[in-house]
Amino acid sequence: MTAPNHTPDVARATVAANERSSVLIRELTSGDIHRLQRHFLALGEEDRLLRFGQAVSDDIITRYVASLDFSRDSVFGVYDDNLALVAVAHVAQLPDGKKGRVAEFGVSVLESARGLGIGSRLFERAAIHCRNKRVDTLYMHCLSRNARMMRIAKKAGMEINFAYGEADGYLSLPPADTQSMLSEMMQDQIAAFDYALKRQLRNARRLVGALLPNQRAA
Repeated sequence: MTAPNHTPDVARATVAANERSSVLIRELTSGDIHRLQRHFLALGEEDRLLRFGQAVSDDIITRYVASLDFSRDSVFGVYDDNLALVAVAHVAQLPDGKKGRVAEFGVSVLESARGLGIGSRLFERAAIHCRNKRVDTLYMHCLSRNARMMRIAKKAGMEINFAYGEADGYLSLPPADTQSMLSEMMQDQIAAFDYALKRQLRNARRLVGALLPNQRAA
Protein backbone atom coordinates (compact mmCIF):
# COMPACT_ATOMS: atom_id res chain seq x y z
CA MET A 1 0.00 0.00 0.00
CA THR A 2 1.48 3.31 -1.07
CA ALA A 3 1.69 6.07 1.54
CA PRO A 4 0.13 9.44 0.68
CA ASN A 5 2.52 11.69 -1.18
CA HIS A 6 2.73 14.73 1.13
CA THR A 7 5.58 17.20 0.96
CA PRO A 8 7.25 18.04 4.30
CA ASP A 9 5.78 21.56 4.28
CA VAL A 10 2.25 20.28 3.72
CA ALA A 11 2.67 17.66 6.45
CA ARG A 12 4.00 20.19 8.96
CA ALA A 13 1.23 22.66 8.13
CA THR A 14 -1.38 19.92 8.57
CA VAL A 15 0.00 18.96 11.99
CA ALA A 16 0.13 22.62 13.06
CA ALA A 17 -3.47 23.21 11.98
CA ASN A 18 -4.69 20.07 13.78
CA GLU A 19 -2.89 21.05 16.99
CA ARG A 20 -4.73 24.40 16.97
CA SER A 21 -8.12 23.07 15.93
CA SER A 22 -9.47 23.14 19.50
CA VAL A 23 -9.69 26.96 19.25
CA LEU A 24 -11.20 27.81 15.89
CA ILE A 25 -10.58 31.36 14.73
CA ARG A 26 -12.45 32.99 11.86
CA GLU A 27 -11.40 36.16 10.07
CA LEU A 28 -14.31 38.59 10.34
CA THR A 29 -15.82 40.89 7.74
CA SER A 30 -18.03 43.97 7.69
CA GLY A 31 -20.97 41.56 7.89
CA ASP A 32 -19.98 40.82 11.49
CA ILE A 33 -20.31 44.44 12.67
CA HIS A 34 -23.35 43.81 14.87
CA ARG A 35 -21.75 40.79 16.56
CA LEU A 36 -18.58 42.81 17.14
CA GLN A 37 -20.57 45.60 18.74
CA ARG A 38 -22.37 43.16 21.04
CA HIS A 39 -19.04 41.63 22.03
CA PHE A 40 -17.43 44.93 23.03
CA LEU A 41 -20.55 46.21 24.77
CA ALA A 42 -20.57 43.02 26.86
CA LEU A 43 -17.17 43.95 28.35
CA GLY A 44 -17.32 45.28 31.88
CA GLU A 45 -15.77 48.55 33.01
CA GLU A 46 -12.44 47.02 34.04
CA ASP A 47 -12.19 44.92 30.86
CA ARG A 48 -12.86 47.98 28.72
CA LEU A 49 -10.11 49.85 30.56
CA LEU A 50 -7.63 47.04 29.95
CA ARG A 51 -8.64 46.57 26.30
CA PHE A 52 -8.63 50.22 25.24
CA GLY A 53 -6.24 51.69 27.83
CA GLN A 54 -8.90 54.08 29.12
CA ALA A 55 -12.49 54.12 30.28
CA VAL A 56 -14.83 53.99 27.30
CA SER A 57 -18.59 54.47 27.12
CA ASP A 58 -21.08 52.52 25.01
CA ASP A 59 -21.13 55.41 22.55
CA ILE A 60 -17.36 55.33 22.10
CA ILE A 61 -17.46 51.58 21.53
CA THR A 62 -20.19 52.00 18.92
CA ARG A 63 -18.10 54.59 17.09
CA TYR A 64 -14.98 52.41 17.34
CA VAL A 65 -16.74 49.43 15.77
CA ALA A 66 -18.23 51.62 13.03
CA SER A 67 -14.74 52.96 12.21
CA LEU A 68 -13.18 49.53 11.60
CA ASP A 69 -11.66 49.37 8.12
CA PHE A 70 -11.75 45.75 6.98
CA SER A 71 -9.94 46.61 3.74
CA ARG A 72 -6.90 47.82 5.70
CA ASP A 73 -6.94 45.98 9.02
CA SER A 74 -7.73 42.38 9.98
CA VAL A 75 -10.17 41.27 12.68
CA PHE A 76 -10.37 37.72 14.04
CA GLY A 77 -13.01 36.16 16.24
CA VAL A 78 -13.86 33.05 18.23
CA TYR A 79 -17.54 32.04 18.34
CA ASP A 80 -19.54 30.06 20.85
CA ASP A 81 -22.19 27.55 19.79
CA ASN A 82 -24.77 30.33 19.41
CA LEU A 83 -22.45 32.34 17.10
CA ALA A 84 -21.79 34.99 19.73
CA LEU A 85 -18.25 36.32 19.68
CA VAL A 86 -16.50 35.36 22.91
CA ALA A 87 -13.11 36.72 21.81
CA VAL A 88 -11.93 39.27 19.26
CA ALA A 89 -8.50 40.35 18.02
CA HIS A 90 -7.97 43.53 16.00
CA VAL A 91 -4.77 43.71 13.93
CA ALA A 92 -4.31 47.31 12.80
CA GLN A 93 -1.80 48.32 10.14
CA LEU A 94 0.42 51.18 11.35
CA PRO A 95 2.37 53.65 9.19
CA ASP A 96 5.74 52.30 8.07
CA GLY A 97 8.57 53.34 10.38
CA LYS A 98 12.03 52.37 11.54
CA LYS A 99 10.87 48.81 12.16
CA GLY A 100 9.46 48.51 8.65
CA ARG A 101 5.87 47.37 8.26
CA VAL A 102 4.23 47.21 11.69
CA ALA A 103 0.82 45.94 12.83
CA GLU A 104 -0.72 46.52 16.26
CA PHE A 105 -2.46 43.67 18.09
CA GLY A 106 -5.39 44.22 20.45
CA VAL A 107 -7.49 41.47 22.02
CA SER A 108 -10.53 41.04 24.25
CA VAL A 109 -11.93 37.81 25.72
CA LEU A 110 -15.22 37.59 27.58
CA GLU A 111 -14.96 36.33 31.15
CA SER A 112 -16.90 33.17 30.28
CA ALA A 113 -14.18 32.12 27.81
CA ARG A 114 -11.06 32.84 29.86
CA GLY A 115 -8.53 30.28 31.02
CA LEU A 116 -8.67 28.37 27.72
CA GLY A 117 -5.64 29.95 26.04
CA ILE A 118 -7.80 31.79 23.51
CA GLY A 119 -5.86 35.06 23.81
CA SER A 120 -2.57 33.34 23.02
CA ARG A 121 -4.15 31.49 20.10
CA LEU A 122 -5.47 34.74 18.68
CA PHE A 123 -1.98 36.21 18.96
CA GLU A 124 -0.50 33.21 17.11
CA ARG A 125 -3.19 33.55 14.44
CA ALA A 126 -2.43 37.26 14.08
CA ALA A 127 1.31 36.59 13.85
CA ILE A 128 1.03 34.06 11.04
CA HIS A 129 -1.42 36.33 9.20
CA CYS A 130 0.99 39.26 9.50
CA ARG A 131 3.89 37.13 8.26
CA ASN A 132 1.90 36.23 5.17
CA LYS A 133 1.03 39.92 4.67
CA ARG A 134 4.76 40.81 4.76
CA VAL A 135 4.52 42.63 8.08
CA ASP A 136 7.93 42.89 9.78
CA THR A 137 6.88 43.57 13.39
CA LEU A 138 3.83 42.76 15.50
CA TYR A 139 3.33 45.44 18.16
CA MET A 140 1.27 45.44 21.33
CA HIS A 141 0.51 48.35 23.68
CA CYS A 142 -1.29 47.96 27.00
CA LEU A 143 -1.32 48.98 30.64
CA SER A 144 1.52 47.27 32.50
CA ARG A 145 -1.00 45.90 35.01
CA ASN A 146 -2.81 44.01 32.26
CA ALA A 147 -1.68 40.58 33.43
CA ARG A 148 -3.38 38.68 30.61
CA MET A 149 -1.68 40.74 27.90
CA MET A 150 1.65 40.47 29.72
CA ARG A 151 1.34 36.68 29.73
CA ILE A 152 0.60 36.64 26.01
CA ALA A 153 3.57 38.93 25.29
CA LYS A 154 6.02 36.93 27.40
CA LYS A 155 4.83 33.61 26.00
CA ALA A 156 5.37 34.95 22.47
CA GLY A 157 8.88 36.14 23.33
CA MET A 158 8.13 39.80 22.69
CA GLU A 159 10.62 42.52 23.53
CA ILE A 160 8.79 44.55 26.21
CA ASN A 161 9.48 48.14 27.26
CA PHE A 162 7.84 49.61 30.37
CA ALA A 163 7.23 53.30 31.05
CA TYR A 164 4.75 55.30 33.18
CA GLY A 165 2.48 52.36 33.91
CA GLU A 166 2.26 51.26 30.28
CA ALA A 167 3.99 48.57 28.26
CA ASP A 168 5.01 48.27 24.62
CA GLY A 169 5.80 44.87 23.16
CA TYR A 170 7.52 44.13 19.87
CA LEU A 171 7.88 40.82 18.04
CA SER A 172 10.03 40.58 14.91
CA LEU A 173 8.38 38.28 12.40
CA PRO A 174 10.21 35.97 9.99
CA PRO A 175 9.32 36.14 6.30
CA ALA A 176 6.42 34.07 5.01
CA ASP A 177 7.15 30.59 3.71
CA THR A 178 5.20 27.68 2.27
CA GLN A 179 4.39 26.30 5.72
CA SER A 180 3.00 29.61 7.01
CA MET A 181 0.86 30.03 3.89
CA LEU A 182 -0.52 26.49 4.07
CA SER A 183 -1.12 26.69 7.82
CA GLU A 184 -3.19 29.87 7.51
CA MET A 185 -5.16 28.45 4.59
CA MET A 186 -5.99 25.28 6.52
CA GLN A 187 -6.98 27.20 9.64
CA ASP A 188 -9.27 29.37 7.52
CA GLN A 189 -10.93 26.34 5.96
CA ILE A 190 -11.46 24.56 9.28
CA ALA A 191 -12.89 27.71 10.89
CA ALA A 192 -15.21 28.32 7.91
CA PHE A 193 -16.54 24.75 8.15
CA ASP A 194 -17.04 25.09 11.92
CA TYR A 195 -18.91 28.39 11.46
CA ALA A 196 -21.21 26.89 8.82
CA LEU A 197 -21.94 23.89 11.05
CA LYS A 198 -22.70 26.06 14.09
CA ARG A 199 -25.01 28.23 11.98
CA GLN A 200 -26.94 25.18 10.77
CA LEU A 201 -27.29 23.85 14.32
CA ARG A 202 -28.40 27.25 15.61
CA ASN A 203 -31.02 27.55 12.87
CA ALA A 204 -32.24 24.04 13.61
CA ARG A 205 -32.64 24.88 17.31
CA ARG A 206 -34.57 28.02 16.41
CA LEU A 207 -36.85 26.03 14.10
CA VAL A 208 -37.53 23.42 16.77
CA GLY A 209 -38.17 26.17 19.32
CA ALA A 210 -40.66 27.82 16.97
CA LEU A 211 -42.50 24.56 16.24
CA LEU A 212 -42.84 23.33 19.83
CA PRO A 213 -45.32 26.02 20.98
CA ASN A 214 -47.48 25.31 17.93
CA GLN A 215 -47.43 21.57 18.69
CA ARG A 216 -48.46 22.21 22.30
CA ALA A 217 -51.31 24.46 21.15
CA ALA A 218 -52.54 21.76 18.79
